Amino acid sequence: MISEEYLYAIALRESSQIGDINFHKLVRTFGSAENAWNKAKKEYKRLEGIGSKTVADIGNENHLKFAEKELKFCEKNNIRIRIRHLNEVPTLLNECIDAPSILYQKGNINDSLQKISIVGTRNMTSYGKQFIGDFFEATRSSQYASVSGLALGVDKEVHEQSIQNQKPTIAVLAHGFEFLYPAKNRKLSEKILQEGGSLLTEFNSRRKPDRENFIQRNRIVAGLSPATIVVETGFGGGSVSTAAFANDYNRDVFALPGKITDVQSQGCNQLILHNKATAISTIKDLISMLGFNNPKEKIAELFPYSETVIQLTDNQETIYQFIKQNPQISLDDLAQEINLPSHKILPIILELELLGKVKSFSGRQFIAI
Repeated sequence: MISEEYLYAIALRESSQIGDINFHKLVRTFGSAENAWNKAKKEYKRLEGIGSKTVADIGNENHLKFAEKELKFCEKNNIRIRIRHLNEVPTLLNECIDAPSILYQKGNINDSLQKISIVGTRNMTSYGKQFIGDFFEATRSSQYASVSGLALGVDKEVHEQSIQNQKPTIAVLAHGFEFLYPAKNRKLSEKILQEGGSLLTEFNSRRKPDRENFIQRNRIVAGLSPATIVVETGFGGGSVSTAAFANDYNRDVFALPGKITDVQSQGCNQLILHNKATAISTIKDLISMLGFNNPKEKIAELFPYSETVIQLTDNQETIYQFIKQNPQISLDDLAQEINLPSHKILPIILELELLGKVKSFSGRQFIAI
């Protein structure tokens, strides 16, 4: 029975040393969570890379008792349990090697609807807020669901704009359903469910919003979508980890560039600089790269063309003209031709990208716009 498999899946996942990758090995070897629960301790030698210490806690009756309580909690609170090895986890997420063995879900997820993950700092600026508003306005006629982390700042704005523009939105939590963090977003979480969205977590009901859970949560945010947009983030911000997961999963990453003096843009600028994200120059280009149909609404460019002549510095002008005359020139070749070290050229190229004069490609190649 499927209900029995849910019981043993929860108990197995509660066992110490059994993370998502080991869980997957167990059910792949023994065919089900129930069989793994009953056979793993005796037959652990069938498991590649797993020793007796890893399976020592499997079969602990306390985990079965907890699993029984968890099933009752989920039934009482209208929480759906989605098991990976029963093919219940969203398709794109299931492709990730470290996908969660179990997901707990409130509300609805349309698995066939394209997902777009949008993340960023809790300390959002008016620049980031305007971008999010412009993006949702421009994609009003496109069909997709947004994904974010229900934090304050960018996440909150993404969920709210989704609701305002009648887009389903998925909030991925870093804790179990006995809690709601941050508490300020409780009404928002209720609104998400009322408007056809969902709350999603891999953590059982008793798991609190511990610090280490947030990075773990970010891999789900990245894994659910073919593309992640980083709006604003500082050096080492949580959104940088989301971008790193997306890169590991071979997903597209886009970052909103900003002034090099703006703390909230420094993480985005670094992602772009190190070819970990594509710079967003216009909303129109972003929508095209996301594969959306051209919306009927008029799309304003983030950095619109004007007749105002941009006055470049001498170094900017030299590099710009050389790139213009040598399309798709590499960084190494550029450094050799103009006799400047690459570490001095890169900040200038980033400035030119922000001015809308240059565009970078993978392999550190550049063209003039």
